[in-house]
Amino acid sequence: MPLYLNDEQTMLRDTARDFVAEHAPPSHMRSLRDANDATGFSRDLWKQFAEMGFTGILIGENAGGLGLGHVEAGVVLEEIGRNLSPSPFLSTAVAAVEALKGSAQAERWFPGILAGDTVAALAIDEGAKHRPSVSMTAERAGNGFRLTGKKQFVTHGHVADLLIVAARTAGSADDEEGVTLFAVPKDAAGLTATPERLADSSLAARIALDGVEVDADAVIGDVDAGRDPLNRLLRAGRTGAAAEMLGVGGGAMDMTVGYLKERKQFGTLIGSFQALQHRAAHLYSEMEVARAAVLKAQQLLDAGDERADQAVSVAKAMTGLATTLAVQEGVQMHGGIGMTDEYDIGFYMKRGRVLAEMFGDANFHADLLAKAAGY
Repeated sequence: MPLYLNDEQTMLRDTARDFVAEHAPPSHMRSLRDANDATGFSRDLWKQFAEMGFTGILIGENAGGLGLGHVEAGVVLEEIGRNLSPSPFLSTAVAAVEALKGSAQAERWFPGILAGDTVAALAIDEGAKHRPSVSMTAERAGNGFRLTGKKQFVTHGHVADLLIVAARTAGSADDEEGVTLFAVPKDAAGLTATPERLADSSLAARIALDGVEVDADAVIGDVDAGRDPLNRLLRAGRTGAAAEMLGVGGGAMDMTVGYLKERKQFGTLIGSFQALQHRAAHLYSEMEVARAAVLKAQQLLDAGDERADQAVSVAKAMTGLATTLAVQEGVQMHGGIGMTDEYDIGFYMKRGRVLAEMFGDANFHADLLAKAAGY
């Protein structure tokens, strides 16, 4: 498979780039932060995403969507990252949609996602770092289940219409089997969400489920066999986060290169300094390698290739490292102004840091790759 976009994907990129840059530039994120917005994103903008057809990229045509793939979803996510746009696109239109596919819950929730009326949140993580272990319990109760436990770092969890919750119906925390995925509506009795601001000013919630009762229809997939939809969710989320992070790194790099072409020191453009040229060239190379890794992971996911899991880990780890380099070099090469709140480069660093942790950092994915190789 060629590691570049075809004509249709290029057209989608151009459309998404113009739309996001116009309606959700970095100033949009800054205005939400300064207003201490309690939602964390614009619902009107989310509706506009739906009107553009973006929310249906991964939903099949038989369900009213576009029936496209992860490459196309990544195109939109990269532009979201490039503009630091607060949006539930990753959690809702990418990860949640992948988890819901093929389940009875898809018929209930897909229409709202397509219309831009529904926001989904992923209640997966329980510890300080992303790990696949599940301790939250789901006990049989009548014809359904009773969920008890806590989740954290649930992006948009305080305003989501749907929570996708991983709970344990059998076995112990680290067992592969015995996990069940549930679709829990926001108004479920016993569910509380406490929002907190992250480093990039986005909002994530600590979720507590105190005997939340759901019926058997809330199960996504099969009881005790939730690893399959959970793994689909994680593959989509990790690849999507890598694509968004690629946009963050690319946006930071473009801003830095532009600054090198404009800023003068002692009457000379600093972009003419050989040391800075070398650093910029190195950064460009690292970002291009990361871009190739992300596109390869997306293509393998769309093809249903068995090598997709390893490609996803490579993409997430490499993009995390490359974007970290991009934002750090950006702040340093901007000099003193790079440390101020008035300049956007610092926001790229903060967003890159949050995305690097989301769905597992570089060390987590390097460990997954080492174990897959037999180490």
